[in-house]
Amino acid sequence: MQNRLVLTATVEREDVLRYTPAGVPVLEMWLRHQSRQTEAGAERDVICEIQSVMVGEACRAWAGRVAGQELTVSGFLCQRSLRNPRLVLHIESAEFVKG
Repeated sequence: MQNRLVLTATVEREDVLRYTPAGVPVLEMWLRHQSRQTEAGAERDVICEIQSVMVGEACRAWAGRVAGQELTVSGFLCQRSLRNPRLVLHIESAEFVKG
């Protein structure tokens, strides 16, 4: 089964880097995507905001650097927690969009 998402979006908000009780770094951010897509032969404006999280040592390099920046991210979708079914994008890789 596949669960992959690639998205180019602007980081609307970035939380302060935090650590799990086990000492694993976690960076939460909110991504805003805006584009024009073709659906069923018609043009459609697409606007969405998605909560995302980056976990592990790699997120240290991104902390404090991404708010307001445009990124292309890839990762997988998962519910926030066992009790909260809201979808969150778990970012596995990210790069700044050249502009």
